Amino acid sequence: MSATPTPTTPTSLGKHPVSPVSPVSLEGRYDTGLSRWLWLVKWVLAIPHYVVLLFLWIGFVLITFVAFFAVLFTGRYPRLLFDYNVGVLRWSWRVEYYAYGSLATDRYPPFALADVADYPAHLDIAYPEHLSRGLVLVKSWLLVVPQLIVAALMAGGYRFNGGLTGLLAFYAGVALLFTGRYPRGMYDLNMGLHRWVARVLAYGLLLTDVYPPYRLDQGEREPVV
Repeated sequence: MSATPTPTTPTSLGKHPVSPVSPVSLEGRYDTGLSRWLWLVKWVLAIPHYVVLLFLWIGFVLITFVAFFAVLFTGRYPRLLFDYNVGVLRWSWRVEYYAYGSLATDRYPPFALADVADYPAHLDIAYPEHLSRGLVLVKSWLLVVPQLIVAALMAGGYRFNGGLTGLLAFYAGVALLFTGRYPRGMYDLNMGLHRWVARVLAYGLLLTDVYPPYRLDQGEREPVV
């Protein structure tokens, strides 16, 4: 009797299974129907989010301090604390995708730490079952420094809306004003820069031990290898 053939799955096609480049996933959906003028007032519309995020980030800092000692003594990042901090990063990304980090959607961001499936911007970080107790002592101030220099040029450091990303968003706003379209190449580059910064954020803020790759993965979706 011959063996039953194993069903082929999308992740097992070809010689090598596909896997994500990074445990950090940052994605968006390109929108061709953006308003020509709304971006001019988004700084006002986003104020309620910035106020809430101010308090959320205070919590983020305190939780990261607690998580540092948890990882140092146990090798684990407490899941509830991890989910909160990922939620703050996720919320921040949605706001900057709407506002001056990208200007890539006119849909107002939800007030939520959880992922919102039908919103056009998403961020997630795979939960690590174990983190190095030794790395936690050096990665956030020493090992991340070369990447942080790059991130500072891209987005002002531990942010989503400064540096080159903010400049690209401004140029995209001007293009929208005069043409009614967000230049696709500009969008893809902006996403790639944000993706790089998100990986640096996750590593420097102790959420992963996977060192950020020196690669610019542009476009809406995360690459796989």
